[in-house]
Parts: sequence; structure tokens; C-alpha cells
Amino acid sequence: MTLRDVARRAGVSLATASRVLNGTAQVRADLRERVLAAAAELAYAPNAHAQALASASSKAIGVICHDVSDPYFAAISRGVMRTAAEHGLLVMLASTFRDPDREIEYIAMLRAQRARAILLIGSGFEDRAWERAMAAELDPYVRAGGRVAVVSRHRSLRVDTVQPQNREGAAALARALLDLGHRDFAVLTGPRSLTTVADRLAGFTGALADAGLRPRVVEGGFTRDGGYAAATELLRLDPRPTCVFAVTDVMAIGALTALRDHGVDVPGEVSLAGFDDIPIVADLTPPLTTVSLPLDEMGERAMRLALKEPRASRSRIERIAGRVILRASTAPPPSAPAPRAPRPASSADRRRHGASAEHRTAADSSAAPAR
Repeated sequence: MTLRDVARRAGVSLATASRVLNGTAQVRADLRERVLAAAAELAYAPNAHAQALASASSKAIGVICHDVSDPYFAAISRGVMRTAAEHGLLVMLASTFRDPDREIEYIAMLRAQRARAILLIGSGFEDRAWERAMAAELDPYVRAGGRVAVVSRHRSLRVDTVQPQNREGAAALARALLDLGHRDFAVLTGPRSLTTVADRLAGFTGALADAGLRPRVVEGGFTRDGGYAAATELLRLDPRPTCVFAVTDVMAIGALTALRDHGVDVPGEVSLAGFDDIPIVADLTPPLTTVSLPLDEMGERAMRLALKEPRASRSRIERIAGRVILRASTAPPPSAPAPRAPRPASSADRRRHGASAEHRTAADSSAAPAR
């Protein structure tokens, strides 16, 4: 039996049950009796290490991201740190470099350090073994009074979540690019085991499928260099797509450099779009079309969730909508090649067909559509 089970049976919050059983604060007499009765009924025995953690006065907050050098994570971390500073808390920041095993190791270290809260601000992994190992670390930490909040979708973790609507944002971007007239798309994607990648790819391709289209997909690293390599591979495709979507701005920056290095004009020959709206992309040449997320605000919200009393019944989810911003990196697709001009009638043709040939040539020329 866990503290959460006792709280559920008594019909009180997890924090109230903890205060009663650990004697850390005064609780109303009727609530106290309900908690003690539920604990006796369930034969709940407090864990000594859990009590030590719950009573610890640590002012440290652990923040685990994939790569602190990525402006996406730097912006979210800034929001976390601003809110933590308002409450006199110290933030410890760790990068996993998208190694799921290292992420679990860092959580174990933060538990040992008795961090007051742990925030995961990187994408979850579509991996059952990772999910089980993560739950094995986080569940006892939460039962002991630790707080957890995450950014992005983590499928099986029962924790408070700030969840950007990646699928919906990518679908809205696809529709905006369709409205520009594009019909030949390619997607530069990171590893599909990351929930962020899976959701953005599904949203974009789903919106194109509704229009009867299927993009070509090139997978690369979820980094600037990964975007460069994927775009270089993309240039070998025949025919070349008129519009490219990179599932993150950082990949789009690499793709833009690759297109420039290969003499491809953006957006004259190929339009390019990203996702996130990290600060630098508005200053690129050309400025990048993207789906904008309030990254600082996402960090602030995650930190505030971690500071709130947890719910005994279910976790909180705060959904964050993205906003499509069309900039100069996208434009209508280049026009189809102009048709060849009609061949002037030769003197032999004129002699053979008379005036009718000259009339037919002039009529054909006037009927040709302007390009």
C-alpha cells in the first residue's frame, strides 16, 4: 500500500495524507481521523527513507533536458529558472543528449540529492522498457513527497504535464502551405521514437493525406547537423519537392544552410518551414516560417505545476496551442516551365498550306496562357 492509496481511500489530497502520517503540520480533526482509519484499514506502513525525503528542506530543483545548447531547451529552462528564482529555489540543469538510460540515471541522482522537484523538459520516448524504468524511479519519489512535472507528451507517466499541441500545430502548418499552392512536399524528421517527432510527423502527414497527398520523409538527427544531412539527401530526390517541413527549427536551420550551399534558392525554388519559433529564426535570411510555441511560458507553467500540491486522483495537463507564422522562407511554388513558342511556318509550309497556316499559327500563339 502506498501513501497515494491511503489518500484515495480517505478522500483527501496526497499532501493532507502526508501531513497526517508524517506529523509535519496541523490537520483538521475529521480529516486526520479519516486518514488514520484508511491507513489502518490498508495496513499502510510509512517508509523511513520516504519520510526523510518528505521532511527534507532542499531548495534544489532538478531540470533534465535533451541538450541545453538547443535554443528550444534553453528558452524553456529560462522560464523554469525565472519562476524558481521567485520562490528562492536553485535549479540544477542536466543534458541527456537524448540517451534514455542517462535520463533515468539523472533522476536516480536527483532522488539521492533529495531534490524538491524534478522537471523533464524533453520529449518522451516511445519505448515500453524506458517507460517502466522511468516509472520505477519516479513513483517512489512522488510517494515520498517529491514533485514531478514534464513538458511534452510522456505516454505512461502519471505526472503533471505541460503539453504543446504538436500534432495540431503541424496540421495547421500543412494546411497553410497547401493554401500557398504547394502539392509536392518533403519532411525532415528526427528519430520517430521521440514522442515530439511522432506527433508532429503525424499531424503534418495527416493534413496532407486529407488533401490526397503523401510527402517524402527523410530521417536525420534531431539537430542542426541532422537537418543539414537530411536536406543534402533530399536534394538527390527526383523530382525535387517544392516545399520542405523540418519538424524542429534547429533542423530547419541546418536544412537552410544545406540548400544555400547547393545553390538552391529559398523560397524561389524550394520553400522551407520549421517548428518551435526559437528566437533566432526571425533573423535568418530569409526569416523562417514556423509554428510558434511560447517556450518561456511553457517553462514557467511546468515550474508552477511542480510547486502546487499534487492531486490525489489524477494528474493535471496544461495544453499549449501553437501558432503558424508565415515568413519569407515560404512562398507559392515556382511556376511550371513556360511552353515552347509555336514554330514559325516556313516558306514551304506557306506555299503548301497557303494563308491558312499563317492564321493557325497566330491563333495558337494568342491562345497560349501567360506565364
